[in-house]
Amino acid sequence: MTVTSATVDRDAFLAAMRQVAATVTVVTTEGPAGRAGATVSAFTSLSADPPSVLVCLRADSRIARTVLDNRAFCVNVLPEDAADVARAFAGPSPEDPAARFHGLDIIEGAHGPLLPRATAFSCALSEHVLHGTHAICIGAVRAISIAGERPLTYLSGDYHRVRPHHD
Repeated sequence: MTVTSATVDRDAFLAAMRQVAATVTVVTTEGPAGRAGATVSAFTSLSADPPSVLVCLRADSRIARTVLDNRAFCVNVLPEDAADVARAFAGPSPEDPAARFHGLDIIEGAHGPLLPRATAFSCALSEHVLHGTHAICIGAVRAISIAGERPLTYLSGDYHRVRPHHD
């Protein structure tokens, strides 16, 4: 199916994006505005010089407001067996946003909590750009924690494991 127009139909766009595999991350933040976290799939490296990443957060979400107020965030790339953690941080934020962290063996980070066995990018917020319904948050990477785990991925509305392709 090919869709071509001056503006692409929203449903067609969403259907196409469901075919794009993404690593599953939990963006966390900690600071004067408190602690918060949310599952996010829109994460990518931006530059190695200087080391920087970007995440896209729903502009009207608690996580976006808290990241902006704290001027800091941590991107936790979840290991492949952490679908339960991804689900716990997905959806609307509870009354107490810190409740999502209960029962997790977190490490306190300068920019946000580091989740168990996650590869983490701790960032100072360097830019915040609004585009449509989302906030593009660019972070200057200040610390990393490399877990060495295969990442959890999301594709076609479900979580998946990454496996090497052997010829």
